[in-house]
Amino acid sequence: MNQTPSQFFRLLLYLTIALSAAHPARAQSPAPPGPDLNLAAMIQPVPLASKFTDPGYFVWCGSMVQTPDGKCHLFYSRWPRKLGFDAWVTHSEIAHAIADNPLGPYHPDGVALPERGKEFWDGLCTHNPAIMHFGDAYYLYYMGDTGANRAFYTQRNNQRIGVAIAKTPDGPWQRFDKPLIAPTPGFYDALCCANPAVLQRPGGGYLMVYKGVGKKGKLPFGGPVVLIVATAASPTGPFEKHPDPVFTAKGTGFAAEDPCIWIQDGHYWAVVKDMRGVFTHAGRSLALFSSDDGIHWRPARHPLVSTLVIRWADGAKQPVDRLERPQIFLQNGVPAVLFCAVYPYGHDGTFNVAIPLKSPP
Repeated sequence: MNQTPSQFFRLLLYLTIALSAAHPARAQSPAPPGPDLNLAAMIQPVPLASKFTDPGYFVWCGSMVQTPDGKCHLFYSRWPRKLGFDAWVTHSEIAHAIADNPLGPYHPDGVALPERGKEFWDGLCTHNPAIMHFGDAYYLYYMGDTGANRAFYTQRNNQRIGVAIAKTPDGPWQRFDKPLIAPTPGFYDALCCANPAVLQRPGGGYLMVYKGVGKKGKLPFGGPVVLIVATAASPTGPFEKHPDPVFTAKGTGFAAEDPCIWIQDGHYWAVVKDMRGVFTHAGRSLALFSSDDGIHWRPARHPLVSTLVIRWADGAKQPVDRLERPQIFLQNGVPAVLFCAVYPYGHDGTFNVAIPLKSPP
């Protein structure tokens, strides 16, 4: 039977579709390049003692460092429950808790960065702690804000990023009169800055990923909301902002936040909060990214880290409203604990959780 060229190509197209349906694996995109890490497969049931609360307070943002004596120092955000959850913007303070084991139990041990007066850039609120140990000092990166009247958006849009320094995690903490990261007019962070994550680069220098909010969207919220990379020669800056946002997705102006970054076997990794499941295809969740240089990021081979469910060691499974602020604790250079902030359904307070990670055999 004779066929015209158009009929031939139409038949070829039909055959291609049929073969793809019969062998769907052939139609999938190849796995992203780079090393393989599957954090979801490493998540273990959570001991009940790994749930941390602070009576009378909402708690959030757990970041931990272990000192040579084995003590574990958790830095977290807290604010009075009587003020409601939204007071994280206006009344949060960074507090300190101690444990003998990375998984807890943790016991409150005072306030690290308290309120110090609205005349300071971080005078009324400290939040988003990220504790790091570089050289012979401890660096507590954080978001701070201030405002004239304790109004939500006044203080939210005054958010800036700074660092406090101490010889030990017990303090005292040296704070500075100026932030490390402040808005740049016309840039992606022109409105405010928050969510700092910092690491020391193998070749020297320091890298920060933080959240910036622009002014293109309708105020007071603004937008878009993106993550930005900045680099410096010193842990106290000055930090140079790189021009292109990272962890972005086409069609959304707020794809990710809450970055956590680390280096494993010379490779850069990040866990972020996937706001809409655009990276994990699992709804709001935690997503894993990888990078060769810490500046250019791509979804990892196994992008899904966790959905909004906690598996407890007693066998219970607890769906939660929010699972945010991921922080990875490394032991011998390998992820050992995933710290998260949790807002349960019913909104009966909040808690921080230390989720054990076990390397697959």
